[in-house]
Amino acid sequence: MSTSSSRPLRRLRVVGVLALIWNLIGVAAFVMQLALPAEALQAMPPERRAIYEATPAWLYLFYALATFGGALGAAALLLRRRWAAPVFAIALAALLLQIVAGYATTPAWAIGGLASLGFPVLLVGVAAALLVFAQRMAARGVLR
Repeated sequence: MSTSSSRPLRRLRVVGVLALIWNLIGVAAFVMQLALPAEALQAMPPERRAIYEATPAWLYLFYALATFGGALGAAALLLRRRWAAPVFAIALAALLLQIVAGYATTPAWAIGGLASLGFPVLLVGVAAALLVFAQRMAARGVLR
């Protein structure tokens, strides 16, 4: 294999491992939030607790799709599977729905305002970048 043809594979491995780590952190955050003990909830600052308590149960479906979908997409990248791109697309759509619904159904906007958008924007940026990366790798024939 020549150096020019091994470069995309090396890049794919690096991005795939970093994406998997990033998304597994999201999965861990999801699991921890679902399993949050009452004592930890009571120890939260009142503003954060208000957001947590106002979050409707159905919103966790989008949260799960975003985090587990991102992890599955990263695993697909590492396995060099073409379906990584559609999985990343579903995860990105779920993330966008989670963010919009979260701000629409909880006091997050009233409490945090524009300053609270920093982390969600970062999440969307990473998810979009992973989708574009997977699409480009598929178009180059690196993914099968």
